[in-house]
Amino acid sequence: MSPILEPFTLGDLTLKNRVVMAPLTRSRSSDEGIPPDFAVDYYAQRANAGLIISEATNISPQAVGYALTPGIWTDAQVEGWKPVTAAVHANEGRIFLQLWHTGRISHPDVQPNGQSPVAPSALKPEGMAFTKSGMKPHETPRALETDEIPGIVEDYRKAAENAKRAGFDGVEIHSANNYLLEQFVRDSTNKRTDQYGGSIENRLRFPLAVVKAVTEVWGGKRVGIRLSPATTEPGKTPLDSDPKGTFGAYIDALNAFDLLYVHTIEGVTQQTRDVPDEVDFGQIRERFQGAYIGNNQYTLELAEKDLAEGRADLFSFGRPYIANPDLVERLRIGAPLAEAPKAYWYGGGANGYSDWPGMNGPVAFRR
Repeated sequence: MSPILEPFTLGDLTLKNRVVMAPLTRSRSSDEGIPPDFAVDYYAQRANAGLIISEATNISPQAVGYALTPGIWTDAQVEGWKPVTAAVHANEGRIFLQLWHTGRISHPDVQPNGQSPVAPSALKPEGMAFTKSGMKPHETPRALETDEIPGIVEDYRKAAENAKRAGFDGVEIHSANNYLLEQFVRDSTNKRTDQYGGSIENRLRFPLAVVKAVTEVWGGKRVGIRLSPATTEPGKTPLDSDPKGTFGAYIDALNAFDLLYVHTIEGVTQQTRDVPDEVDFGQIRERFQGAYIGNNQYTLELAEKDLAEGRADLFSFGRPYIANPDLVERLRIGAPLAEAPKAYWYGGGANGYSDWPGMNGPVAFRR
């Protein structure tokens, strides 16, 4: 038995293994941000993971950046998530909800009343936005007013409370992939001159206020955070001018909240595990006082190597979980992995989502 597939204790949670199902945006929710009925099957089939991290979930209407993504700000959304968490638990799995605000990586077509997306500064990202009428170029966002920021912190708090109502085991704060929180952290996207911009301390002020609000709801040992110091996607965003200094300070500040884990994207998602010299994931691992989840293009062999070298405690797999609901069993016996064509990744119904078979036919699960 691979040590990756043996049980692991994460805080007060006993996990089946060290395999984490990474958050995967699949764009199957309704216009109202309610997960579909077949999301119950999708997540329950994959409860073989030690921990599931849900697809990124919007904390408010303003947070939305992509069409057909789920939310957690309304009662209807909470009710839509309840059967998902119940099914994962019925199959002896654990599931955290990822809390998401996309910031400038959005488009007026997916914003309330067609308003402009918000960001720390009015800097237009490169790339395209996914809307119900197709891909459209990103537009220049509106810089948030200083007095608006505490309201977004409260949106995170309410979303964390709703995640608890929906039956999740904890939450992951999405502070990666150049979405709103990381837009504040990086000096390449934060050009503010108020108390939320300039120095590292100021740029961390809003993200840390979010962490404080969320941990006040859940306690630190049921909260994780996702970081991506090396990624330039989406929006082809420049790195921070001093990633080691900025993210070192971020980790040191996060330690005060006794978080359960840090979940890091090692490289650029979907592109490469190459890391520029100015980024140091070893520093994050060494300085963070909780568990470390490694992510990006992991194989079982790479995970075993990194575990043996003390580089990480758990390992998250994203794309392999799309077409392999029985991923853990395939890893256990060394079976080949199915590949999901990109046409099935985003949008559509149950086809290419919850109807992937296991090695021996449909994956059995309890509802």
